[in-house]
Amino acid sequence: MNISISNRARRIFAVAAAATIAVPIAGLAGAAPAAAPGPVHESTAIADHAAGRADCGTGSLPETGLQGDVSAADRDSGRSTEGYRCNTTLAGAFPGLGAGIVSASFANCAYLGTLFPGNLLGPTPGVQVLDVSDPANPVHTTTLAEPAMVAGTWESLKVNEERKLLVGTGVPLLTGFGLLSVYDISDCAHPRLLNSGTGTDLQMLLPITAHEGGFSPDGNTYWASGTAPGIVSAVDLADPANPRVLWQGLIGLSSHGFGMSPDGNRMYLSNTLGGITVLDTSAVQSRQPNPQVPQLAQLSWIDGAATQHSVPVTYDGHPYLFTVDEGGSGGVKLIDIADETAPRIVNSIKLEVNLPENLDAGLASSMGGSVFAYESHYCTADRPRDPTALACGWISSGIRVFDVRDPFNVREIAYYNPPAMTGQNLGRMNSPHAWASAIGVPLLSAPAIASAIANGQFDSEEAISARSGMVVGGDLSTDWCFSPPAWKGSQLWVTCSDNGFMAIELDPSVYTPPADQQSTVGS
Repeated sequence: MNISISNRARRIFAVAAAATIAVPIAGLAGAAPAAAPGPVHESTAIADHAAGRADCGTGSLPETGLQGDVSAADRDSGRSTEGYRCNTTLAGAFPGLGAGIVSASFANCAYLGTLFPGNLLGPTPGVQVLDVSDPANPVHTTTLAEPAMVAGTWESLKVNEERKLLVGTGVPLLTGFGLLSVYDISDCAHPRLLNSGTGTDLQMLLPITAHEGGFSPDGNTYWASGTAPGIVSAVDLADPANPRVLWQGLIGLSSHGFGMSPDGNRMYLSNTLGGITVLDTSAVQSRQPNPQVPQLAQLSWIDGAATQHSVPVTYDGHPYLFTVDEGGSGGVKLIDIADETAPRIVNSIKLEVNLPENLDAGLASSMGGSVFAYESHYCTADRPRDPTALACGWISSGIRVFDVRDPFNVREIAYYNPPAMTGQNLGRMNSPHAWASAIGVPLLSAPAIASAIANGQFDSEEAISARSGMVVGGDLSTDWCFSPPAWKGSQLWVTCSDNGFMAIELDPSVYTPPADQQSTVGS
């Protein structure tokens, strides 16, 4: 395999590496101390029920065992390379070299996130732009090759539809520093860079840490968060050609993604250790001089870890969050936030493979599949008020679609788990799964497994399979679906790490798009 890297790419590589090293020092130097934490609440309950199974119609190719599981037998026999589908069909795809972690879409276009340094090894390093006017035939129109796009966009590549803006930050490894680019996507297939100076020019870095990011609903603020330490930055985009930091604070040891209230006055910030912090962001939203961001409450839990993001919704006017855990088999939590000083978990959405009594079987099948077993990551409601469906990217379990008209009685209606790319690692250089497969142990499931063992719910015999020896060196026997699915009528547009972009058609027998359908991610 002949690989060449341009001088510009080499320069970006060096700057990205230096920025990664500089993060802890530069970030802490500019961050304000954490505000008073407000009331602290803890939940010690562990959800022990799964969403009702989907009834798979004609043409389906359903799972062969537990809901969400890809068995060791299916992985080793090659059955997982056919994929699994229930009440879904693949309308079209663009695999490319795989997709990074989180991708985005707007109008008839999609933007494929990047992984550093893997995307440098392809013919066109940077965020690939697709015209999906014909979902059966997505067309690559251009590549965004600014430093932030090439340095790895991680979970920061986001769109604000109101202002027609696309933003991504440079995240070489877990946390990045200084790189942020803003694009006008009025012509969505040909984004136009707006900030050629601060954030894009390698000699004019923006003083932020980055891992995750997202917009305020009005698009005037882009919020960036770093995982370690937990620095959160509010970047003013009133003039998108000149981004500037309005406020920055050290919220805790580690922060992750978030959700924003519709008015932009509240942030529901994820705690990587498992939980959320409710922040009053009204002073930033209203552009008060020297704004402060008080902490209104904290809620932590033991059922899940690496909390990813929150989707604010209402049912009959009552406010809730769908909050997603990336690790520890936590699934998706429904959190009542009517009293913002006392948020409380009122329901959970899990797959059967996530239940405490099934973690032994999940370990048996997921060994050799790398650091994740079966974990939720990003979800999207089909509208913010009285949502009818929630679509989630579920690592190794594919795209899962739930009927949430009654959020206290959730059932699954469809899923699409794409074909495994077993043996195709070298053709998936932009996939984090392809790189992480050097590790075979599902480390992100460790907290849940330890809890199951302590509670006598783990059978060591059930945890053994032919794959148990795959501690070092795994395979691509499933895919990792990290991205938030975008609702496009009866279709979901999404990327998975190995399969790249996909347009997935939902069977009309299980889903009717509401007239006011609106993809609702939360940030």
